[in-house]
Amino acid sequence: MQNLRHWVALKYIPGVGDYLYKNLLDRFETPEKVFQASKQELTAVDGVSDGLANDILSGPPAAAVSKELARIQKTGCRIITLADNEYPPLLKETPDPPPYLYVRGQLGSCTQCIAVVGSRKATRYGISMARQLSSDLADVGFTVVSGMARGIDTAAHEGSLSVKGETIAVLGSGLSIIYPHENRPLADRISASGAVISEFSLDEPPNAYNFPKRNRIIAGMSLGVVVVEAASRSGSLITARLAGEQGREVFAVPGNINSKTSTGAHSLLKQGAKLVDTAQDIIEEFPYLFLKSDVNHGNDHSVKPVKDLTADENRVYELLEPYPVHIDELSRRLEMDIGHLSGILMSLEIKGLVAQSPGKYFATV
Repeated sequence: MQNLRHWVALKYIPGVGDYLYKNLLDRFETPEKVFQASKQELTAVDGVSDGLANDILSGPPAAAVSKELARIQKTGCRIITLADNEYPPLLKETPDPPPYLYVRGQLGSCTQCIAVVGSRKATRYGISMARQLSSDLADVGFTVVSGMARGIDTAAHEGSLSVKGETIAVLGSGLSIIYPHENRPLADRISASGAVISEFSLDEPPNAYNFPKRNRIIAGMSLGVVVVEAASRSGSLITARLAGEQGREVFAVPGNINSKTSTGAHSLLKQGAKLVDTAQDIIEEFPYLFLKSDVNHGNDHSVKPVKDLTADENRVYELLEPYPVHIDELSRRLEMDIGHLSGILMSLEIKGLVAQSPGKYFATV
C-alpha cells in the first residue's frame, strides 16, 4: 500500500476537500505525486489557486501528521485509501468519496450493502420493524449499513447481529469518540463481525455538521436506503435524497399517519420510494444477487408466537398491535374488568410479548 503519510498529509492541507482531493488524484494518481508536482502543474487543476498551490508545496505541519499516524497505530484501527481493494466499491463511484477511511474491523467486499436508517426518537413499532427488516436482510446475505445513532440505527445493527450477520456503522465522529456513549459495547460487537468506520480523524467530536457528510457515505456505499421512521426534517431524508441522486434505490416503511415520526417516510412514498412491508420487498429489487433462498418474509403481525398462553392471555394478545393502546380502550374492546386485564398484561410483559409505555399504554414487542 502506498505511503499513508502522504494520504493523511494532503487531507491536512486547508482548502483540500474531498472533491478537490479526488480531482488531484485523477490528475496525479497518488498524493505523493501531488506533493512532487510543480506550482504550474498544480494550478492547472480546477479548484487550485496560487495560494492553495503554495500551501500544498509547503506541506502540512509534519508534527500533526506524525501524531495522527502514531494514534492510528496505538488504537489498533487502520486506514484504507481509495487505492486499496478493500475500499467500498460503490462509494468510489460517488463524486466526492472520502480519500481514506478509518476502520475498526473488516469491511468485507461491500458489494451487497443495504442502509437502514431512521429516527433517533423511534417508536416501538419503528424499532421492531428496523430489527426485523435488518435481521431478514442480513440472513440472506446483505450487509446492513447504518449510523449507530439511537433509535432506528441501533435497532438496525442489533437486528443484523441477532442472526450473526455483517453490519457496518458509519460514525459522525472519530473512532476514538463513540457517540452516543451508551453504544460503545455495540461498537465492539459490530467491529467483531463487521466494521465501524469514519472519515474523520480519531479525536473528532460528533459535531452537528459532520452528520450530513456521514450520511453521504451511508448512501454512497449502499445499493439502496431503507427509511423506517423519520420526521419531516431529518438526516434520514438527507441520506435518502443522496441515494436517489446517486441512482440508488430508495425504500420507505409506512407508519401511523398521526405520528410525527412517520411524516418523512410518507413523504418519500409520495415521491416514489418503494413501500416496504417485509424484507422481501427489498430483496426482489436485486434479483441479480446470489442470495440464500431461505428468506424469512417476517414481520407478519397476524402470526403470533406461541408461549403457552391462557385463553384470556391469547384474547388480549391478539387484540394488541405494535402501536400502543391505552388500557381503558383494551378494557372497552374486550369487555373485560380493568383489574383482571392488568393482571393479564403483566403476565404478557413477563413472557416478553408485551411492553408498557408511560400512561398505561401497551403494545406488542
